Amino acid sequence: MGRLRVALCQIDTIVGDLEANVGKILGALEVAEQSHADLAVFPELAITGYPPEDLLLKPSFIEENLRALDRVAAATRRCAAVVGYVDADGDLHNAAAVLAGGKVHGVWHKQLLPNYGVFDERRYFAAGTDPREVYSIAGVRVGVTVCEDAWSPAGPVAALGSGGAELVVVVNASPYRRGAVTERRRMLGTRAADASTALVYLNLVGGQDELVFDGGSMVFDHDGQLVASLPQFEERTEIVDIEIQPAYRKRLLDPRGYEGAPVLPAVTVTEPGPAPSPDDRRPPKLARDVGPYEEVYRALVVATRDYVTKGGFGEVLISLSGGIDSSLVATVAVDALGPSRVHGVLLPSRYSSEHSIADAETLARNLGIEVRTVAIEPAHEALSAMIGPAFGRSGVTGLTDENLQARIRGTVVMAMSNELGWLVLTTGNKTEMAVGYATLYGDMAGGFAVIKDVPKLLVYEVARWRNEVAGTDLVPEHVLTKPPSAELRPDQRDDESLGSYEVLDPILQGYVEQDLTIEELVAEGYDEAVVLRIAELVDRAEYKRRQAPPGPRVTTRGFGKDRRMPITNGFRHEHGPPRTTGAMDE
Repeated sequence: MGRLRVALCQIDTIVGDLEANVGKILGALEVAEQSHADLAVFPELAITGYPPEDLLLKPSFIEENLRALDRVAAATRRCAAVVGYVDADGDLHNAAAVLAGGKVHGVWHKQLLPNYGVFDERRYFAAGTDPREVYSIAGVRVGVTVCEDAWSPAGPVAALGSGGAELVVVVNASPYRRGAVTERRRMLGTRAADASTALVYLNLVGGQDELVFDGGSMVFDHDGQLVASLPQFEERTEIVDIEIQPAYRKRLLDPRGYEGAPVLPAVTVTEPGPAPSPDDRRPPKLARDVGPYEEVYRALVVATRDYVTKGGFGEVLISLSGGIDSSLVATVAVDALGPSRVHGVLLPSRYSSEHSIADAETLARNLGIEVRTVAIEPAHEALSAMIGPAFGRSGVTGLTDENLQARIRGTVVMAMSNELGWLVLTTGNKTEMAVGYATLYGDMAGGFAVIKDVPKLLVYEVARWRNEVAGTDLVPEHVLTKPPSAELRPDQRDDESLGSYEVLDPILQGYVEQDLTIEELVAEGYDEAVVLRIAELVDRAEYKRRQAPPGPRVTTRGFGKDRRMPITNGFRHEHGPPRTTGAMDE
């Protein structure tokens, strides 16, 4: 049995900032060298950041990426490195290079290109071919693959195993969604066991627009047992000694699938170094498992931190209503950026309750953030009187009046953003975005929608979890227990407009995330009239969602890059009348 010392370099890259990315790679490589690692592994497209999208259409970007790889290769010494980049050979390839001793020893072109969900890789890349070689690194036969290559049972990992690989490296940019870690562990353990190789899964960490990458890199032994893992949502360079079983053992003890399979030639990258001393062992260790609410919360924190900092914004502004949504957004922002970079504004109207104002002020004190107050009544009264005569009335009433108040608030926060340079964080949740319970150019006005993909019931659970961890009510208890209300008319309650969230959220999950039909939802026990009404609201709100700011994806299917529906859409719901298009309900 052999041993390979591997540096798991779970870094947070910046799309397009090749200089910064190279700096991070070189810094982690130095740690690996100082730790006498044999191999350092970096994420998918570590040079360019992921996903580079239409930057890939710029020849100058591709050329600079290749020069950046040459810089990294030139800096390598004894420790080999697997680094993701974009290769160009007439076509573009999502590639991983094997580097050591100042040069490139080989390149793997990603063979399986995902083109579903948030992925568009066939738009840019050509697929690679079957494995033709492995790499001898410190005497261990190492195969290299990229992300999706490991997802297929009959894909490159199996081919590398049958070709004599003793360790397979999988470099990844696997986006976060709830429950993804459990699925990855199950799939990767199966893949390692089937190929009878040790397997290193190295994942990207950090936020990129609507995507969050959670890290959680893992190592499996040749039996598919998880032996090491890195924390989720943290940059980390971890050194681990991996036990390696010789390839011939599998071929002798269980020849099924290997008979007639040629042993792949091995390109020598580095020779074995001296064995580490007994007091210099780096045994594998497992990171603490993260619970379901902590997982979502930390994803929101990382996404907010990286969107603000990578985008060059200094501080943020949040309209505090005293409700659960703005309370959670403010708490996330403080954990992401620190209280000195987070500002709140209270925008009370004639309908704002005293308890909502008090709740917002209590939250601000608990979080230690500055808060300002701009009463909107003068503008509300003036605009109502100004616009009313156009409708043949002295003022504005009904839904138009409710939206007028929201748009006044939107105008105020954007004016403050304009004057003070603060990025506005919007506070709408996924339930509201799904059914259009939001006002264009009002509460939807802003730069980043922190909880855009968090359903209302989950908002409450995540906020309660954060209070439990704090050991105090960061989010005031009254905020968690009072009936939610937009407070745009007297005695307004959300459930009067939307119905119970306990009914609404499961229907939306089925309709939006699982594409269940009306008939299937009714078969699950939901009232047909309720299901039809909710489905109609979802479809009619598509034009709004296209104008909403981006926000991090945390569910199995988020609005934006993930769920892409036509705005003008005449598809007829089962059991219902033909849907209307172009509706302007708000």
